[in-house]
Amino acid sequence: MSNKNLLVITASNGENLKLAERFLIAGKKLNFSSELLDLTKSEHDLPIFNPRHNSKDKAPTNLESINLSMENHSHWVICAPEYNGSIPPILTNAIAWLSVQGKDFRSLFNGRPIAIASFSGGGCMELLLSMRIQLTHLGALVLGRQLSSNKSKLAEDKSINEILNQLLQIEAIDIHN
Repeated sequence: MSNKNLLVITASNGENLKLAERFLIAGKKLNFSSELLDLTKSEHDLPIFNPRHNSKDKAPTNLESINLSMENHSHWVICAPEYNGSIPPILTNAIAWLSVQGKDFRSLFNGRPIAIASFSGGGCMELLLSMRIQLTHLGALVLGRQLSSNKSKLAEDKSINEILNQLLQIEAIDIHN
């Protein structure tokens, strides 16, 4: 993947969507092709994953568009709120579906540079740690710097820009070569 382009994924239609939009705008200002994937939009609505959905013919029809969007972007930023000290169900559900129904799940995450960010009511550290653990387990290159924000500690444009600059300096690893 020599072309660097940015996918900003949001797992919330509230403050994390606003945060994702700020990353999107900052990415465009840095002259990167940037796109938003809002998992809360009805066209991306996935049924709750059940292990009985184990055959390709039971995959939700809209899963392919999510998979393609993720596959076609070299770098990601994931903005998610903390749910009960962990990853929001909508994000976990999408990853579960992709892991069993996606085209090539390993290459979707393996070697992909990802930054993580959150706007949450609390400190959001449990969420960021949980996402880091899950994403690195899947083979992603999770940026060391992360962004945590809340009502009393708003994200600064400078921090968003620094995170994007660091993220976009990381080359995705092409596991097919």
